[in-house]
Amino acid sequence: MLPAQDLGLLRTTLGRDLTDVEIACFENLWSEHCSYRSTRPLLRTLPTEGSEVLLGPGDDAAIVRFSETCALAIGMESHNHPSYVDPYDGAATGVGGIVRDILSMGARPIALMDPLYFGPLDSEKNRYLLEHVVAGIGDYGNCIGVPVVRGELVFDPSYSGNPLVNVVCVGVVDSDRYITARVKRPGSHLVLVGSSTGRDGLGGASFASRDLSENAEAVDRPSVQVGDPYTEKLLIDAILAMAGTGKVLSCRDLGAAGLAGASSEMASTFGAVIHADRVHLRETGMVPREIMLAESQERMLIEVAPEDVALMGAIAEKYDLAWSDIGEVIEEPRYIVKFHGETVADLPIYLLVGGAPLCRWETRPYAAEKSFVRPATPVKDLALAVLAHPDVARKDWVYEQYDRDVQLRSVSLLHDAAVLRLEEKALVLSCGCNPRHIYLKPFEGAANAVIENASNLACLGADPLCIVDCLNFASPEHPETYWQIEQAVLGLGDAARRMGVPIVGGNVSLYNESDEFGTEIKPTPSLGMIGRGEIRKWTAPAEGEKLALIGRTEPDYGGSVLDAVTGCGGSAPAMADPAVVAVVRDLVREGRVTTATDLSRGGLVAALAKVAPRADVTLAGDPLAELFSETCGRFLVAVPDESALAGVEHRLIGTVGGDALTLRLKEGTVVITPEEIATALGTTSRTMRY
Repeated sequence: MLPAQDLGLLRTTLGRDLTDVEIACFENLWSEHCSYRSTRPLLRTLPTEGSEVLLGPGDDAAIVRFSETCALAIGMESHNHPSYVDPYDGAATGVGGIVRDILSMGARPIALMDPLYFGPLDSEKNRYLLEHVVAGIGDYGNCIGVPVVRGELVFDPSYSGNPLVNVVCVGVVDSDRYITARVKRPGSHLVLVGSSTGRDGLGGASFASRDLSENAEAVDRPSVQVGDPYTEKLLIDAILAMAGTGKVLSCRDLGAAGLAGASSEMASTFGAVIHADRVHLRETGMVPREIMLAESQERMLIEVAPEDVALMGAIAEKYDLAWSDIGEVIEEPRYIVKFHGETVADLPIYLLVGGAPLCRWETRPYAAEKSFVRPATPVKDLALAVLAHPDVARKDWVYEQYDRDVQLRSVSLLHDAAVLRLEEKALVLSCGCNPRHIYLKPFEGAANAVIENASNLACLGADPLCIVDCLNFASPEHPETYWQIEQAVLGLGDAARRMGVPIVGGNVSLYNESDEFGTEIKPTPSLGMIGRGEIRKWTAPAEGEKLALIGRTEPDYGGSVLDAVTGCGGSAPAMADPAVVAVVRDLVREGRVTTATDLSRGGLVAALAKVAPRADVTLAGDPLAELFSETCGRFLVAVPDESALAGVEHRLIGTVGGDALTLRLKEGTVVITPEEIATALGTTSRTMRY
């Protein structure tokens, strides 16, 4: 429902009552999901420009230069509420929507990443959500032939009742031939291409802008769209063929708020008349409000000159897609909807698009860190518990459901980042954040998310090109939550500026909380980062190579995996020094290290278990800090000889080889066999296969 204060403001501004179509348009386009009413001032503080940025925030996707002839389209979206109500279709249509965002720029989608956040796996409901979300992503991506090359999987009680499904898509386009989403000239026509419009997804944008009620699965099911990946594949080919003619003036996908959202935002540079009765439908008896606001999937809207309408129709028919000539661009800045000749909406377009008043919320800082209580559990048992935690353990069950090699660009997909071959260079991709750290220190934790993703790229010798974000938070109406949002955005911006990496687009998803479970999600500003470098595969260290640590270790246990498994508390990491990232990147590029990995979840013990499960390691400091601290900005590297690290501050800790992971600590020696490591790391995959 449109809030009473908004309805009153609109009546005063327009000097009349609104039609049901107009009310529905404002209900969706003035929703938090579409208008960013709570976050616009904060988002304006982010650095968005850079030497490689061809098109920044404000379109369906950003465009970033990769080479003189090749550009990348990149975007990131969430489909959180729908994925709780209907996990399979909610996740699948989340993939479909972000792929169409990339497609609308005239770009061919080549890669997906999926940061996912769920409640603990000891809950059958959470296992059900995970199983069906993964299936939805895998089935849709596999059917359309776009590989899921990277992801993140985090488990925390705060996501029970409100999982987060975030998706990044990257596409390629000629750097001088990308399309934008704003109409270019009055008199041109708006052509709708793709699936027929039904009643599915009605009110999806407004549904995404409120918290989930206890009966959400029954009441909100009609707000969830149902996707068809086979139609999406045809749509990809058709739109690329249309773009190839050079006659598409602008293009936008139909996502939140359906045709009303796409056409009004697209036409906001001028104005538009939409003929709702010309839209091709799959259900009888649909009224204008339903036609305009339905969020049926696999639909695109293009602007073409009147003389090119028939050509676009012929291309659509070649790919067995329906199409309709449904509107015209007008010079007057009005948004008009007609139905069988009757005007059912007539609004100033500036009021509908971008006219939503800001919501100003109170902020209230909180202190969530607890004093550190040293666990009494033996070190080996702690190590195995940390390795078995689902944030650290292997995710084979998930990855095996994705075709990660389709399109034949994949070079290396393991460990720190994904590497794809593009024009004989490496496109390197990373994603994610650490919500437990961010909850304890929102500014520092969000800043470290930027640094950690850049660290993942550095381990493969790549420079960051840009960042996209998905800012997932609970209700901004809670003063503590709005403080989280404010601090996290400022932290992202500070780290991005220090590293010279622009934040070129993204999404805001608020009201992520559940009445049913009484939960509010931890602050989750999930990131996607892409970079460019030389083609190289991640390689494991060879026997006899030396292991060294770069970066200083502090006793940072708060929000760590050790904290998650023991409740030990402690301080969360401070903001890392971004300079160390460039140091490691140069070491990799110069071939001075054979292996590099950053230390993140699970600390050093997790990095050793995955990179060097057979090694002899000596650690002179406090065993808990040495093995389990999650201080950011640290790297484990392998070198043939320590001389390779001349001039770089480091600490030699051991040698690769032997029959087990031997940890020589000041309190004694701990031996963890490869079999024990494999069993611990395999815990999550076994649990997922329930």
